Amino acid sequence: MLIGCTIIAGCAPEQKKADTIAQPKAPVIMDPFRYHKLMEVSPGQYYDVLSWGRGATDTGSFMILHSDSSGRKYTTTTGDLNGKIIDVYNADMDADGNPEILIQAKGKDTINYTTLYAFEFNDNKAQKLDFPKLSGSQRRGYRGNDNFYIEEGKLIREFPIYTGSGAAATPTGQKRKLEYGLSNNSFTVKQLSKDSLSAADKAAVQQPQSKQGGKQTSKKTSKKHHKAVVHKKKRRRRHSSEE
Repeated sequence: MLIGCTIIAGCAPEQKKADTIAQPKAPVIMDPFRYHKLMEVSPGQYYDVLSWGRGATDTGSFMILHSDSSGRKYTTTTGDLNGKIIDVYNADMDADGNPEILIQAKGKDTINYTTLYAFEFNDNKAQKLDFPKLSGSQRRGYRGNDNFYIEEGKLIREFPIYTGSGAAATPTGQKRKLEYGLSNNSFTVKQLSKDSLSAADKAAVQQPQSKQGGKQTSKKTSKKHHKAVVHKKKRRRRHSSEE
């Protein structure tokens, strides 16, 4: 028994030690850096996207570090950053074999909620692409909360639609969906969703039509009634003349 207890006592610390093995921690981003994401676009082609800056957190700068390990070439692309980086996407929207790196940043202003920084890389050279602003119809009811993702090589953008303005704005439960492509280094935009009218808009549109329909119906009814009266009078006159 003494030997058995000794063996058990010797195994217990090992079992406890095995149960308490710490999981690997995510790499810590040290100041002045705030964000980092690594993307391997193709074998040997790496893109490290970072944001950095000391002081205010709503402004800063970003860096795109391109490592061409097979060609042993390394390039850096930098720019000013408004807000903080939410995510980074890789696409080839024009299917020319040159990757596009898209940086999504979030600002404080809920109207200009999202800023997208886009670059196309060709032969280790970065060309800046101007991401289009929302048009008047696309901006109607926009209050931010954008959701971006890549689908079949295109950049998809979704956001909820609100009614009203300011603090009184309320969500309608609908979403607007846009598809972004690239042609000759210029963005193309196509709306995939169909905006439906709100209940108030529907009532405003349908009400004049119902009134107009009611007037037309009443006119038709009055004409029929007039014809019937005239027909009865003619019959009476004929009947009196025959007598």
